Amino acid sequence: MCGFVGYTQTRTNFKHNNNIIEAMMDTIVHRGPDSHGIYSDEDVAFGFRRLKIIDLTDVASQPMTNEDENCILVFNGEIYNYKELREELMEKGHHFKSQTDSEVIIHGYEEYGEQIISKLRGMFSIAIWDKRNGRLLLARDMFGIKPLYYTQNTSNETMIFGSEIKSFLKHPYFRKELNKQALKPYLTFQYSVLDETFFKGVYKLQPGHMLVHENNKIKIHSYWDANYSAVEDSLEKYVEEINRTVSESVESHKISDVAVGSYLSGGVDSSYITALLKPDKTFTVGFKDYDGNFNETDLAEDLSNRLHIENHKRLVTADECFQALPKIQYHMDEPQSNLSSLPLYFLAELASQHVTVVLSGEGADEIFGGYDWYAPTPIMEKYQIIPYTVRRAVSKIATMLPRHRISNFLVKGGQRVEETFIGHAKVFEEADAIGILKDEYRDGPSVQSITSNVYDKVQGKDDLTKKQYLDLKLWMPGDILLKADKMSMAHSLEMRVPFLDKKVMNLAMKIPSQMRVRSQKTKYAFRAAAKQVLPEEWAKRPKVGFPVPIRYWLREKKYYDMVKESFSSDSAKQFFYTEKLIGYLDAHFLGKQNHARYIWTVYVFLVWYQTFFEE
Repeated sequence: MCGFVGYTQTRTNFKHNNNIIEAMMDTIVHRGPDSHGIYSDEDVAFGFRRLKIIDLTDVASQPMTNEDENCILVFNGEIYNYKELREELMEKGHHFKSQTDSEVIIHGYEEYGEQIISKLRGMFSIAIWDKRNGRLLLARDMFGIKPLYYTQNTSNETMIFGSEIKSFLKHPYFRKELNKQALKPYLTFQYSVLDETFFKGVYKLQPGHMLVHENNKIKIHSYWDANYSAVEDSLEKYVEEINRTVSESVESHKISDVAVGSYLSGGVDSSYITALLKPDKTFTVGFKDYDGNFNETDLAEDLSNRLHIENHKRLVTADECFQALPKIQYHMDEPQSNLSSLPLYFLAELASQHVTVVLSGEGADEIFGGYDWYAPTPIMEKYQIIPYTVRRAVSKIATMLPRHRISNFLVKGGQRVEETFIGHAKVFEEADAIGILKDEYRDGPSVQSITSNVYDKVQGKDDLTKKQYLDLKLWMPGDILLKADKMSMAHSLEMRVPFLDKKVMNLAMKIPSQMRVRSQKTKYAFRAAAKQVLPEEWAKRPKVGFPVPIRYWLREKKYYDMVKESFSSDSAKQFFYTEKLIGYLDAHFLGKQNHARYIWTVYVFLVWYQTFFEE
């Protein structure tokens, strides 16, 4: 895993200056502290920072060229089928000088053109400069495991691209401006949900997409999309196939010339990976002075002992989390208030002291149906026996009643999934978000306009599939995978996710809905498979995630004062009606209501804004 930066230039009066690309590379040295390289000509410049994982020799360094130096590559990630592709390309007459997966991509591009991207099995962001044809190709893996950004918001028609936005700030022609449209949806989703980032004119290349820059024009198209299409078979057959496919994926994901470990919580996903991988070391964090859901380190230690694996754990304090928050938001590039970023940052720091690569359990919930909100509650399941037309009529009447638990239930009970489900994270109700924002920040896209673009692609599918598809498109790349990449790379650690694998996904898309979620039992077939390699209590353990005791911390005077100072600042007054923010904070501090997520989401934005626009 590594990081890269680059830019194109069309005006003849601009001369490339290696000082520019070096300054850009210096901002992402954490992604690749082992070595660096530069390529430049009259049209493009590439900069690369390397974290050595496979083929540790200098021959495997990047930027990498083909034999006649007409194709130049920078690549961040890992290709797990590179050995098969290498053999295929050698049979076609290609010659290799290294043992790295990077060289397979560049020879594959020579042989297949952009179709090589569809042949890759792995996590990646890629830039290829086809010098002969004056064509720049950018590509991102099918899930969005690796980040890739681009912009033409420059003063001289330059297009800048790279692994992290912060590197763009060092380009002399980049225009650093806040995207005012991003704030309103962020308050609801807790992450940057739009294609355009919080930096105006800077875009994420979407997962499963390619971008071609040619004659100073950009064309983007999709090369992969999820297509759930059930194949009826017995539970026993699917359990067998899940175990076989996940086992093979773990085997492929452990390929490395450096030490490999695994993250481990008390949940089934990381436990399943650990049991199959059997690494030398596992890593776990929890919160000091808290037990139960806030501290699963004892569970992780117990499983590690049963598997005869050395476990390393750390307990984190509130002080450490608040002190690290500016650095965390710096590494995130955009505001992201998922509280699990806090323990994940310290978990990556812990693991990096022992290994260079870790395997983790991200993605199993999204592809196998693991979240509680994928299943209706028992009372809603009973209510849904009533014909939809009746429930719809009751829902419309209930919208005119005062908001409380019963009226909210009746409203939701008569709505379509497209109206009720926006993904895992829902912080601010949209009306509450509008209520705290100054006028110029209120006209960002509505929640429904964002989700409807996704739901439109799965019309006719069952509700579970619609929910999973929405999470695959928004929540997983925008939150889960982004924080996983940025928090691990902050510590020069490569994190791999065996569940988010092409072969595993092809299997998951065949599993019928009733084997993904059965009544309130989530990941039904997956858990049955995990039970074959794990103790039963681990396979059955409910989803916990990475809970953080923020609601308790914000009732301590020390942290209340810290947040209140931020909410009272001139920065806050640019964006928010601060008396409303302080009202939420006071009500929470006094124990009248739980506004922890409202408070934290705004506070994170202000910390991020100060980091990138004021300091």
